[in-house]
Amino acid sequence: MLVDQKDVLKERLKEVFGYDQFRGNQEAIIQNVMDGRNTFVIMPTGAGKSLCYQLPALVQKGTAIVISPLIALMKNQVDQLNAYGVQAHFLNSTLSKAEINKVKRETLAGKTKLLYVAPESLTKDENIEFLTKADISFVAIDEAHCISEWGHDFRPEYRRIRTIISKLGNLPVIALTATATPKVQQDIQKNLEMGDADVFMSSFNRKNLYYEVRPKKHTKKQLVKFVSGHKGKSGIVYCLSRKKVEEIAELLRVNGFKAAPYHAGLEPAVRIKNQDDFLNEETDIIVATIAFGMGIDKPDVRFVVHYDTPKSLEGYYQETGRGGRDGLDGHCLMFYSYNDILKLEKFNKDKPVTERDNAKILLQEMSFYAESTVCRRRQLLHYFGESFGKDCGFCDNCLNPREKYEAREHLQLVLQAVDQTEQRFALQHLADVIHGTENQYVLSYNHNQLPVWAKGSSQPLDFWKSVIRQALLYEFLEKDIENIGILKITPKGAEYLINPVPVTFTRDHNYSTDEVEEENEKEAPVAQRAYDEALFSLLKDLRKKLAKQKNLPPYVIFQDPSLEEMATVYPTTTDALSQIQGVGMGKVSKFGKPFIEAIKKYVEDNEIEPATDMVVKTSGTRSKTKIFVIQQIDRKIDLKEIAEAQNLSMDELLSEIEHICYSGTKLNLDYYLDDYIDEERQDEVYDYFMNAESDSLRLALEELGSNDYTEEELRLMRVKFLSENAN
Repeated sequence: MLVDQKDVLKERLKEVFGYDQFRGNQEAIIQNVMDGRNTFVIMPTGAGKSLCYQLPALVQKGTAIVISPLIALMKNQVDQLNAYGVQAHFLNSTLSKAEINKVKRETLAGKTKLLYVAPESLTKDENIEFLTKADISFVAIDEAHCISEWGHDFRPEYRRIRTIISKLGNLPVIALTATATPKVQQDIQKNLEMGDADVFMSSFNRKNLYYEVRPKKHTKKQLVKFVSGHKGKSGIVYCLSRKKVEEIAELLRVNGFKAAPYHAGLEPAVRIKNQDDFLNEETDIIVATIAFGMGIDKPDVRFVVHYDTPKSLEGYYQETGRGGRDGLDGHCLMFYSYNDILKLEKFNKDKPVTERDNAKILLQEMSFYAESTVCRRRQLLHYFGESFGKDCGFCDNCLNPREKYEAREHLQLVLQAVDQTEQRFALQHLADVIHGTENQYVLSYNHNQLPVWAKGSSQPLDFWKSVIRQALLYEFLEKDIENIGILKITPKGAEYLINPVPVTFTRDHNYSTDEVEEENEKEAPVAQRAYDEALFSLLKDLRKKLAKQKNLPPYVIFQDPSLEEMATVYPTTTDALSQIQGVGMGKVSKFGKPFIEAIKKYVEDNEIEPATDMVVKTSGTRSKTKIFVIQQIDRKIDLKEIAEAQNLSMDELLSEIEHICYSGTKLNLDYYLDDYIDEERQDEVYDYFMNAESDSLRLALEELGSNDYTEEELRLMRVKFLSENAN
């Protein structure tokens, strides 16, 4: 490259992009592209991959073709380039015929410096014909891992790219990816016929990212609490399904956060608006499927949450890499459940055999990472073929170390198993041999005859899987790149077999023991809790005093189970108090203030941290049935008609009415009661509840006489009494 070209690059770097200098090996990569050489770039998310093809495209004559898999990525980058004053366009399915013709005209006229093309659009005959007429400088293939069936985002149309590029002439190619294991790197180069390419590989270490994995237990509460700690900051929450995306976005919205959903099922205009709002800081949090974020240049994302376990470590690494691109700290939190792994395996069951097996290996790697207690950063870098000789000190496993054990004998056993099975088998098989698992596969190779067979039967199978994984991480074993999954002994491992020395490994997390699936998320019943007796006594006295002032029975204000729960979780806000069993916002408004003040003072005096520092509101507190019932009662519709309309028995309808009443909503049933129970009997029941110690139906029937009143009558009168006095 001529010296003046270097100066031009530096000038354009400052003039267009506002940077004074290149980062990492950007300059060497750009020079390689300018020299017309094939270039393969492996660079982590946020390290500046796009500049590696954008800058040479500006400086060189002609139009650079950028093959990109996502419409969101194209739009974002084209918008940015246009804002910089660079003529850039995209060609994809969102454009009208007129818009497509305009893009083609401007490209053929030599005005377009970068043309982003979806791989699907690239394969159309009319587009190939158009591109053969254009003056093309080079071809950039972004997200190149999509070429490999061993990668996390395989797209068959990417396999055809090489053939199409050949039709356009002998053009230099730059392929770029942020996530590629050694196997995937090999596959990309082979498929693109880039064996001669100059390879530029940056470190995968994102030092500013904190990695954390938590069990999927009371996940919604954990999420709301976590996001509250980052109030007003930008974040992304990834979910696996569109339905979950909508649900979690709504959960965050009702809890006071500026959140919006993003998934392929949304109307394009809504999707684009939500993305733009996030980029323009109108929205703090995007809840998305993995479709969101590829190529999105937002530097200040402070947290990335995986609400569901991702499908692969490549996907996880790429998605976490959208945090902290400005170099400041980013928190990457994943909620892990082995049940998520099982669900994902079920989704893969209809795929072709090879694809299914590949997907299973990727899921195994994901669960190994989540359950392992080894430094997270060490694990991630090892997965991408990068050695990291120390623990990072900036992940959950480093800051909360687990139990360690002397592993010399265990490691010897693992290395012997690999050696005796001739270095031809994968992790599961090796663990089966050591543990002594008699399955068809083991028996077919006569591995039950080996000296190492069942030597580790005293330990569970998962223990041996963990030992094998740590043997890999500490480079006693390595993966065979040619044969996926197969493990081989490294020179370090061979030396260890001859001269074993003490070595320390750590025990894995056991998330299964405390895992609670979110579909069944419920707090432990109040009755099982050990409540604060001193506070309970204080609240009872307060209730008695308040009841006397208002001339009401104490139970009307709050019943004992409600006081017990208050003395367990210490609610110090109206929101927190409204979540207590049998309270609701109606009672909070009427009676809550002195109780909140009393609890606040008690908490301060005794230096207690309230368990309800985070109250999670749900978006669907009232079902459609409840809303219908309230509306019909307001319209004074006969209760029997309401029951029939909702296909409910009278008993079921009364239960709905009671739930509505106990949640704090006032219901006026006089129109029905006046036709159902005469005035004198109403007064008798009303007086009973006014003087009773509780609202127990059993006690009411005993006192008033089951021959004189039906249970249904007493239930209705209890609703009337509580609506008028408690709500």
